[in-house]
Amino acid sequence: MTFDEIKSRILYEDNHLLAFHKPSGVLVQPNESDDESLEVVLKEFIKHRDSKPSNVFLGVIHRIDRPVSGLVIFAKTSKALARMNELFKTRVMKKTYCALVKNKPPELSGTIESYLSKDPKNNKTKSYPKAIDGAKLSKTEYKLLASSDSFHLLEVNPHTGRHHQIRVHLSKIGCPIGGDLKYGSARSNPDGSIYLHAKSLEFEHPVTKETLILQCPLPDSGAWKYFSI
Repeated sequence: MTFDEIKSRILYEDNHLLAFHKPSGVLVQPNESDDESLEVVLKEFIKHRDSKPSNVFLGVIHRIDRPVSGLVIFAKTSKALARMNELFKTRVMKKTYCALVKNKPPELSGTIESYLSKDPKNNKTKSYPKAIDGAKLSKTEYKLLASSDSFHLLEVNPHTGRHHQIRVHLSKIGCPIGGDLKYGSARSNPDGSIYLHAKSLEFEHPVTKETLILQCPLPDSGAWKYFSI
């Protein structure tokens, strides 16, 4: 990403936090590959923009999957990082996602509950109706917002934060996310994305204590362009 593109994708910034509109296909933090990651890119951007002589502190608070787009928040101080980590850990915040699915859900709104267990070897999560060893109770609410000829737009609120939770839960009710081959989509998206977008976060600012509601616009590409909210 160019510096101009990075600047245009910053949704909120103060002395403690930075909220960014992540495009699909970009890692939040580095992995074993040499692919570009937001953590590295944003550190370089801030260092250049603010003419900082030393290394930039930027803490990764949470991650969204590589093929997912949307809102990601970073901490600019160690104090903010510790307090935001606690907010995510205790779930004292409201997360809202949007998803495009091919199949209309069985109900206009509902709650999905199951026990989820991560399979690290295959980087996949399995869902179970009853408790088993290693599986954790997980809860996701959804609501149908709009429909087109090809897709249905869902608003999704996860109440727990399990690996691939939204992806596996929507698949469980017969509504795999568009492009998500891993969880039942019939075909992939041309750009390798899946139609899942981190839309908003509502939480108490870790320092000022004001209520923050951060919003991230839907992508303007693929099937997303037929919807606006």
